[in-house]
Amino acid sequence: MPIRIPTPLAAALAVAALSSTFGAAAAPVPGRHAAFLHALSDLRHAQWNLTHRPGDAAVNEQERIAAAETDRAITEVMQAAGDNGENVAREEHVDTPLEQSGALHHAQDLLRQARQDVSQEEDNPQARRLRDRAIGHIDRALEATRHAIHDVEQHR
Repeated sequence: MPIRIPTPLAAALAVAALSSTFGAAAAPVPGRHAAFLHALSDLRHAQWNLTHRPGDAAVNEQERIAAAETDRAITEVMQAAGDNGENVAREEHVDTPLEQSGALHHAQDLLRQARQDVSQEEDNPQARRLRDRAIGHIDRALEATRHAIHDVEQHR
């Protein structure tokens, strides 16, 4: 004999089943490319640290190179994340200024973290190409940042 479920209860169960099915599909699930979004945040913060601190002309040249390469990396990562349907809304950086060498060290740490995030395995050939170009820009930004730190430490 079939089990009879009262109509109001059956309707409630049907609504609950549909809600959970559609709710699960609409719920934000961390994307496979969340690492790109983390890298974007780190790159933007590094960019801010590179462009918002005082320094002498020699250091400014290295910082200019690091900032330009960081900007290029941001462009590549945004394209890679955008190609995969990720939300690439710009996050504004709000922070208190660090001392001269502290800002450079902080930028260096952020660039290293961004490189680690971007370096994860990638299946999409287009995103992989963009990722590889971003890594090259990050490596050049890290090199320029290291030179800027060295210049500050040597009082150049």
